[in-house]
Amino acid sequence: MSDFVQWQLEQVERRLRVLVGEFARLQATSFRATPCWAPPINVYRCPDRLVVCMDLAGVPPQELSVQAEARRLRIRGHRSPPQPPRGPDPVQVLALEIDSGPFERDLRLPVEIDPDRTTAEQRDGWLWIQLPLKPAR
Repeated sequence: MSDFVQWQLEQVERRLRVLVGEFARLQATSFRATPCWAPPINVYRCPDRLVVCMDLAGVPPQELSVQAEARRLRIRGHRSPPQPPRGPDPVQVLALEIDSGPFERDLRLPVEIDPDRTTAEQRDGWLWIQLPLKPAR
């Protein structure tokens, strides 16, 4: 084999090692939890209030923090990853699409609300937040 062919093979091998390393890194990062995720929300404007609905299945109330200010709403918390039911341990993970770990949503509100009258309740995996509008002066 000529020196030139040997050199070309070494170049191809070097490129393959870089590609394999990149592929392995991408595979590892695709299953890594993000530092903080943002649950989906719906926001409704009613005549006397804003209503926020957040999808929070699996989050116990003690893991939630809701802070309301005149024009801001901050929701923070933590959701543990779901665990399979008791039985044999899984032998392979086929999909990991459910977010877990710390989460936060920080909403700038389009109108002024009365933070002292804000209420929140969880029902069927949904967090419902009632944000009464500040009365006009």
